[in-house]
Amino acid sequence: MIFEHEIPSKSKLYFGECAKIKRQIESTCANILDANEFEEIVTPLFSYHQHSSFEDEKQLLHLNDEHNHTVTLRADSTADVVRIVTKRIGRTTESKKWFYIQPAVSFPTQEQYQVGVEILDGTFDEVVNTASNLVETLNVDALLQISNMRIPLLLSEKYGIGLELLHDTNIESILKLDIPWINKLVRIHRFEDLNDLEGIPEEIQAELMLIKEAIEKIDYSSVIVAPLFYAKMRYYGSLTFRMFHENELLVRGGLYSIDEVDAAGFALYTDACINQKMKKGLVK
Repeated sequence: MIFEHEIPSKSKLYFGECAKIKRQIESTCANILDANEFEEIVTPLFSYHQHSSFEDEKQLLHLNDEHNHTVTLRADSTADVVRIVTKRIGRTTESKKWFYIQPAVSFPTQEQYQVGVEILDGTFDEVVNTASNLVETLNVDALLQISNMRIPLLLSEKYGIGLELLHDTNIESILKLDIPWINKLVRIHRFEDLNDLEGIPEEIQAELMLIKEAIEKIDYSSVIVAPLFYAKMRYYGSLTFRMFHENELLVRGGLYSIDEVDAAGFALYTDACINQKMKKGLVK
């Protein structure tokens, strides 16, 4: 029996203090991004093309339009923003910097509110600095983790390290492998560790140097390096970053390519920021 006051699991309800914090977060982010010459976009809740962004379509909520064509509810904003900007409104605007404040929904009843940024032809340090500026202005604590998806892919393709070990961060099993330099790679955590890469294969050194060069351009104090981090992040295939606090993910983004369009972007997860502010009692 479902009572009339019940709401579906993982759907969102905001009221009182929580609703006030949500409005403050979204307003603050919108003002900062607008001041930095980002254009705002609100994409349709319904889409014909979401399936191309997901290997597992079970995450999508399927419906049909009046012509019986399959549509899905918006489970991801990035791909839709890129396609709409480049293929639908590209002739009417020259802007390459876009932001959106809207929820994504996925099966069966999960809602995730986010502030997203997409920069066509953007650079990695540009999106990281934009994200860290939002986090600092919101007075949210976060540790910045920099990774490069090419490293775990190289470890898998050339050195036989299973991606499942990297995905599960199974360091003990990785260290047992007969690879003389893996111990050194595993112990890279700080920017200073990137100064000594002797013994590590050149193709992996090149990807580590991309991390080092990126960090040199980033204006944020709490930074760690995670060269073994691997997560199937849809379209991200090079430099990526996450910002988190006490194991709660606050921001995720990086460099990506969609339909031969190179871009950089991130999503700031509103609910994670709300949770931290509620714990701190940060309401004005």
